[in-house]
Amino acid sequence: MKIKRALLSVSNKNGIAEFGNELVKLGVELISTGGTYFILQKNNIPVKKVSDITNFPEILDGRVKTLHPKIYGGLLSLRNNKSHLEEMQKHGIESIDLVVVNLYPFAETIAKENISFDEAMEQIDIGGPTMLRSAAKNHKFVTVIVNPNRYEQVLLEMKKLNCEVSNELRFSLAQEVFEHTSLYDSTIANYFQSKNEKTETLPQTFNLQLTKSKELRYGENPHQKAAIYSTSPKPTENLKQLHGKELSFNNIIDAQSAIELVSEFEEPTAVIIKHTNACGVGSDIKLVDAFKKAFATDTQSPFGGIFAVNRELNFETATAMNEIFSEIIIAPSFSEEAILLLQKKKDRRIIQVSKNYLNSSIEIKTISDGFIIQTKDLKSFLYNEASVVTKRKPTEVELLGLLFAFKVAKHLKSNAIVYANKDRTLGVGAGQMSRIDSSKLAVRKANEAGLSLIGSVVSSDAFFPFADGLLEAIKAGATAVIQPGGSIRDNEVIKAADENNVAMIFTGIRHFKH
Repeated sequence: MKIKRALLSVSNKNGIAEFGNELVKLGVELISTGGTYFILQKNNIPVKKVSDITNFPEILDGRVKTLHPKIYGGLLSLRNNKSHLEEMQKHGIESIDLVVVNLYPFAETIAKENISFDEAMEQIDIGGPTMLRSAAKNHKFVTVIVNPNRYEQVLLEMKKLNCEVSNELRFSLAQEVFEHTSLYDSTIANYFQSKNEKTETLPQTFNLQLTKSKELRYGENPHQKAAIYSTSPKPTENLKQLHGKELSFNNIIDAQSAIELVSEFEEPTAVIIKHTNACGVGSDIKLVDAFKKAFATDTQSPFGGIFAVNRELNFETATAMNEIFSEIIIAPSFSEEAILLLQKKKDRRIIQVSKNYLNSSIEIKTISDGFIIQTKDLKSFLYNEASVVTKRKPTEVELLGLLFAFKVAKHLKSNAIVYANKDRTLGVGAGQMSRIDSSKLAVRKANEAGLSLIGSVVSSDAFFPFADGLLEAIKAGATAVIQPGGSIRDNEVIKAADENNVAMIFTGIRHFKH
């Protein structure tokens, strides 16, 4: 199908004059609207107004411009249908063979501060999506462009094929249109949901719009394909790679876990992550000492792990980290000396994370025929919420340790057991089939690291179903316990704690993580 006539009406004017000029050189007649018309005319490019074709002016401050049978007949007519051609001739309708439209910038508008609802409404495009969908529906005969990056590709084919465009390219362009209009409508629907005070956190219809921002080499394993999809067409710099080879699927998942855990702490803190679980966590006034505490929990597993801190990474801490092989080092910022040192290892990834990275309040997991969506586990246990269920209350030092351990347990795969003191982990057990196995693993890790659990505190992400789990912790040397409570045998567990002079807190908060 030779392109003889084109309709150009774009919000993004980048490259439109150059594209229009090349079309005219190829003998294509141009029609246009509003600002696009004036840009073409200003550049001395021959163009007709849509109103000259429809014999009807733009009205309602430009809200109605192209909604007319002479436009949509020209877009939707089947060129191989005799009755369509006869109707077009009868009503004086000419075919439109190429449509170039991009939409009012709704997403960009609502992203600005202090934008009123009425201002947002004016950026909902009506004619644009209708023209795009009409042309894309009729892509066997009409070429449609929504993305300015496609101008050059279309021109190359037109020059090569005597003003025609291949079926394959028309199909690809039509697909891009429906992806674009779907994203556009979802953005509007989500905006309305956000403005509706009656909308629940998990609404009846969940509009998820994602744009591929980066292809990954592979997924969890080399035989799996993977890519990063962003909720924004232009992903932000909330997670910025400063150095090192490309991040893998597993790197990104581990980095997310590290950032979530280290963000739980207000004091200078370092965490070491391996396969989404913490090898160790430490806090201290000096960041380097916080890192040393985290590393001392488990000196074997951190090899090839993820290191994250919640303060600017200084040279002293970077020097300590540099002695250990790590895949990724994450911080909100880096001193110049730290960056220069860490960059000496070419493959090590250095990631700068912004405070806005964890803004999302939901998380999504796939199942075979859809998704499971839940609100994120953002529940924290506060100092003044402690509910002591034993005869002995925890000491001040024990209470600080319990709060520290509970924060860590929240971010471990269940079943999770954490031995700690007030500012560091001593033994970590996670992802085991039974809570006793997790406790034994944590004790073994502490022993291998040469750390004593005498006088330690212990946290569990869920209740102890039997007293045996608690007795295992007491046997290891724990003197205070924090757990959600809620077992039908809570009284047995409390009794065992009292018999061993162990203080225990019930939080009423469970932190299963799968």
